[in-house]
Amino acid sequence: MNFSLSPRSLGVVLGMAVAMLAPTAALAQAQSDKPLRIIAAGPAGGSLDIVSRLLAEGLQKELHQPVIVEPKPGSGGALAVNDLTQAAHDGNTMLVALDALVSEIPHIVKLRFDMFKEVKPIAELARGGLVMVGNPSLPAKNLAEVIAYVKANPGKVNYASYSPGTVSHVMGLQLNRAAGIDMSHIGYKGTPPALADVMGGHVQFMFAGIPNAIPLIKSGKIVPFAVSLPQRSPMLPNVPTFSELGYPQLEALVWLGLWVTPDVPAAAQNRLREAALKVMAQPATRERLREFGLDAGQPRTPEELTKSLRSDYARIGAVLKSIDFKPE
Repeated sequence: MNFSLSPRSLGVVLGMAVAMLAPTAALAQAQSDKPLRIIAAGPAGGSLDIVSRLLAEGLQKELHQPVIVEPKPGSGGALAVNDLTQAAHDGNTMLVALDALVSEIPHIVKLRFDMFKEVKPIAELARGGLVMVGNPSLPAKNLAEVIAYVKANPGKVNYASYSPGTVSHVMGLQLNRAAGIDMSHIGYKGTPPALADVMGGHVQFMFAGIPNAIPLIKSGKIVPFAVSLPQRSPMLPNVPTFSELGYPQLEALVWLGLWVTPDVPAAAQNRLREAALKVMAQPATRERLREFGLDAGQPRTPEELTKSLRSDYARIGAVLKSIDFKPE
């Protein structure tokens, strides 16, 4: 069978092909000319800012576009989400934020919108966990001794969280219930003041993010008892997991994700997701994450990430409801 074309027919076909490719070429040109913008839902120098800059450095090489990082702390990430929704929904503006943005913040802050409808996770960038720490002067040197110490001092032992309603708060409630103890909760506005009071002996214990706690653990200013990860942290290899010690309900994974508004074109979402996963999987990036006490994220799909968020949202909500916790 002969598929040859006449010169005139060939010219028509080529003309159609050029016309079809023109919008694609124009889009590619527009994408490469316009800077990408990453909104980091946290303060400058924090974990979200650090991961955002690692991502930005890699995206510039992968996508051949300039990338700007803008830290936007406040209201548990709600201010950053507002900034994201006000920008053009074309895939040139994205958000780096914790999973808590959706699983915890709606329980803590009265929002005027449904966070599940405002933002969509498209990639897991990094993951970590929490570590229970205490003042070095305490007689307890392991979790079993912590529990015995609390039981021997009913109504006198406190634990800090970096904010009421967060996993840092919820883990203490879960340990109380599982171990039959009565630690009182003291909520702080951020990790630094909470850890400062643990070091100063004003509060005995805290459930802190591993990246924030590691420098103080290494310097001997606080002591670790257990981590919330499924396996031991490479940065704290001698610290057991809660599951190892018989408290699997305290296993809690915290992840940092790349988010966009749900209406960003699918092609732009896929482009950003694929590039981000490639950047975060590079050995050099993984090593730099470990230096901050984080592991590289897993290549879970957006659907898998959303499913885990809904599960965590329901679990945390149930624990907070049991103590009649109300959002501010």
